[in-house]
Amino acid sequence: MEKKVPVRQCLGCREHKAKSELIRVVKSPDGDVSTDSNGKKPGRGAYICNDVKCLKRVIKSNALARALKAKIPENVVEELQRNFENQEA
Repeated sequence: MEKKVPVRQCLGCREHKAKSELIRVVKSPDGDVSTDSNGKKPGRGAYICNDVKCLKRVIKSNALARALKAKIPENVVEELQRNFENQEA
Protein backbone atom coordinates (compact mmCIF):
# COMPACT_ATOMS: atom_id res chain seq x y z
CA MET A 1 0.00 0.00 0.00
CA GLU A 2 1.41 3.38 -1.01
CA LYS A 3 1.77 6.15 1.52
CA LYS A 4 -0.30 9.28 0.86
CA VAL A 5 1.66 12.39 -0.04
CA PRO A 6 0.34 15.51 1.73
CA VAL A 7 -0.71 18.18 -0.78
CA ARG A 8 -1.03 21.91 -0.12
CA GLN A 9 -2.03 24.92 -2.25
CA CYS A 10 0.42 27.70 -3.12
CA LEU A 11 -0.85 31.19 -2.25
CA GLY A 12 0.77 32.67 -5.37
CA CYS A 13 -0.19 30.41 -8.28
CA ARG A 14 -3.01 28.53 -6.48
CA GLU A 15 -1.63 25.18 -7.72
CA HIS A 16 -1.76 22.09 -5.51
CA LYS A 17 1.69 20.60 -4.94
CA ALA A 18 3.36 18.16 -2.58
CA LYS A 19 3.94 19.73 0.82
CA SER A 20 7.67 18.99 0.57
CA GLU A 21 7.96 21.19 -2.56
CA LEU A 22 6.57 24.29 -0.82
CA ILE A 23 7.89 26.80 1.71
CA ARG A 24 5.78 27.11 4.85
CA VAL A 25 5.22 30.35 6.72
CA VAL A 26 3.62 29.85 10.12
CA LYS A 27 1.85 32.00 12.68
CA SER A 28 2.48 30.47 16.09
CA PRO A 29 -0.19 30.36 18.81
CA ASP A 30 1.70 33.31 20.39
CA GLY A 31 1.12 35.35 17.22
CA ASP A 32 4.74 35.27 15.99
CA VAL A 33 5.15 34.87 12.21
CA SER A 34 8.19 32.99 10.86
CA THR A 35 9.31 30.61 8.14
CA ASP A 36 9.15 26.91 8.93
CA SER A 37 11.85 24.90 7.17
CA ASN A 38 10.79 21.54 8.68
CA GLY A 39 7.04 22.01 8.36
CA LYS A 40 6.55 20.89 11.96
CA LYS A 41 6.05 24.11 13.93
CA PRO A 42 2.66 24.42 15.60
CA GLY A 43 0.27 27.07 14.37
CA ARG A 44 -1.52 28.30 11.27
CA GLY A 45 0.50 27.70 8.11
CA ALA A 46 0.52 29.13 4.60
CA TYR A 47 2.51 27.78 1.66
CA ILE A 48 4.44 29.32 -1.23
CA CYS A 49 6.07 27.63 -4.24
CA ASN A 50 9.81 27.70 -4.76
CA ASP A 51 9.22 30.27 -7.51
CA VAL A 52 10.14 33.96 -7.37
CA LYS A 53 7.02 34.87 -9.36
CA CYS A 54 4.80 33.32 -6.70
CA LEU A 55 6.61 35.16 -3.92
CA LYS A 56 6.25 38.50 -5.71
CA ARG A 57 2.55 37.83 -6.33
CA VAL A 58 1.97 36.91 -2.68
CA ILE A 59 3.73 40.05 -1.43
CA LYS A 60 1.96 42.35 -3.89
CA SER A 61 -1.52 40.96 -3.20
CA ASN A 62 -0.97 40.75 0.58
CA ALA A 63 -2.20 37.14 0.41
CA LEU A 64 0.16 35.92 3.12
CA ALA A 65 -1.20 38.39 5.69
CA ARG A 66 -4.77 37.41 4.82
CA ALA A 67 -4.05 33.68 5.00
CA LEU A 68 -2.35 33.93 8.38
CA LYS A 69 -4.71 36.60 9.67
CA ALA A 70 -1.71 38.58 10.90
CA LYS A 71 0.63 41.38 9.88
CA ILE A 72 3.74 39.94 8.23
CA PRO A 73 6.97 41.33 9.73
CA GLU A 74 9.47 42.78 7.25
CA ASN A 75 12.20 40.38 8.44
CA VAL A 76 10.08 37.36 7.34
CA VAL A 77 9.63 38.86 3.85
CA GLU A 78 13.38 39.54 3.66
CA GLU A 79 14.15 35.97 4.77
CA LEU A 80 11.89 34.57 2.05
CA GLN A 81 13.53 36.79 -0.56
CA ARG A 82 17.00 35.63 0.57
CA ASN A 83 15.89 31.99 0.25
CA PHE A 84 14.85 32.60 -3.35
CA GLU A 85 18.05 34.49 -4.18
CA ASN A 86 20.13 31.59 -2.82
CA GLN A 87 18.20 29.09 -4.97
CA GLU A 88 18.73 31.13 -8.15
CA ALA A 89 22.52 31.30 -7.66
